[in-house]
Amino acid sequence: MAEPIPPITLPPAKDAIQEGKWLRQALQNWLDREFIPEAVNAEIAQRAAQVFVRQRFEGENDVGSLVIAILTEMQAFDFSRSFYSEFAVANAVSDLLLDSLGIDRCCGQ
Repeated sequence: MAEPIPPITLPPAKDAIQEGKWLRQALQNWLDREFIPEAVNAEIAQRAAQVFVRQRFEGENDVGSLVIAILTEMQAFDFSRSFYSEFAVANAVSDLLLDSLGIDRCCGQ
């Protein structure tokens, strides 16, 4: 039987606002690099960062739970002016958070 994947957690938030600023900028940079820079990318990054900050203020440290919260709330965002979807955004946030923790996400590690 396969072993369950252990949860990945962020350290408790010392400055959730600063973390949100970092995430907004990092996500916008990622969105702009993946396809083409668009004004809507800033809106997407801002909304995802707002959800992230609120969750961190509420004491959420689990990366999986943070990503699910972003995915769920981004479903209400109008992606019609974007190449992206809520799934692409949530996956990008997950990758950015794992990178920030120094976790190699290649090859199922």
